[in-house]
Amino acid sequence: MNKYDFSTSTCRENTNAEKYALREKLFGTEDVEPLWVADMDIDTPDFVLDAVKKRLEHPVMGYEEVPDSAFEAQIEWMKSRHKVEFKRDDMFYSHSVVASINAAIEAFTEKGDKVIVQTPVYPPFFHSVMEHERELLKNPLKQLDDGRYTFDIDDLRSKIDERTKLLLLCSPHNPVGRVWTKEELEEISDICYENGITVFSDEIHCDLVYAPNVHVPFASLSKKARDITVTAIGVGKTFNMAGFAISTVAIANENLRDKFLKVYKRIHFAHGSSLSHVAFESAYKNGHKWVDELKIHLLKNYNMLKELCEKYPHLIKITQIEATYLAWLDCRAMNLRDKELRDFFVKEAKMGLSAGISFGREGSGFMRLNFAISSSRMLDVIKKLDNALWLKYHK
Repeated sequence: MNKYDFSTSTCRENTNAEKYALREKLFGTEDVEPLWVADMDIDTPDFVLDAVKKRLEHPVMGYEEVPDSAFEAQIEWMKSRHKVEFKRDDMFYSHSVVASINAAIEAFTEKGDKVIVQTPVYPPFFHSVMEHERELLKNPLKQLDDGRYTFDIDDLRSKIDERTKLLLLCSPHNPVGRVWTKEELEEISDICYENGITVFSDEIHCDLVYAPNVHVPFASLSKKARDITVTAIGVGKTFNMAGFAISTVAIANENLRDKFLKVYKRIHFAHGSSLSHVAFESAYKNGHKWVDELKIHLLKNYNMLKELCEKYPHLIKITQIEATYLAWLDCRAMNLRDKELRDFFVKEAKMGLSAGISFGREGSGFMRLNFAISSSRMLDVIKKLDNALWLKYHK
């Protein structure tokens, strides 16, 4: 019997939730189902909120250190669920993965150096590189005949030179939903080690992986891989806790750690919110069953969407998902320009999605749909999209 109920969720309208508050600005109307930004319209678990309520019984909210017990809870979680072992001294607080990416770019590269990104990918990957006046080195993913993606190793080897210093890896991948295999990651590791390239591995979606796929932490591949890896992990995606602004960075290699710390201290990351500390620790200590049931629910939502897309194969295809709650929809058969495609979803389906083109030009003709919503909301989404596609087909 399931302990947790994902059939309904609390309304977030009028709460300053980003995905709702920005609808008018982004889509020109508030009359859209917001399925874009990657947080869940699913209630943050009670055991997290209860920990916060208990902390609020103490009336002083001054400066606090992240307690060792919080890091130790995450270390134990990563060890038990992902077979990777980090040490407490390897780990640092960060308020977000994007902040950590920017610190890594400063720490491991200089102006004019090249940073590898593998598009289509989460937009801050390439925006951060350009904002730091580094050269963006694009190594686009290769789409196979079955729609799945893999690394283009030949392209990567051909583009690397002495100015290539950093690779930003998205693992599991946002937006294409891949869980990279050990063999795929080992190819990346070997190339980067041979060429003195540091790997920033964004593993924020690592807990949301669907069987039989298994997340392989980049740092767990080998001693060589561990020595070139900066790992970003956290509770934001797993437990819908982005609003707590807490994640971590793990760096085992002392030389890399020292370089990162110079930037880290200069920026003054500090230790964040005292409420975040207890929420973070409670999530990792109490969240195993909740996450297991959440994944069952998310996969049901995905399969509903997949069945719908299979009704309209001449219009839309869904990329087979292995991780995340972000569906990558191939809409190229609709023969619409990117703006027209976006307008179709906004005006005809009444949905606000992330445009594929925002993930790089390789995303042209695609849309990203966040299906991390309650069962009742998902049924409504399916109905709206079904109606819009039916009308499109019968025009």
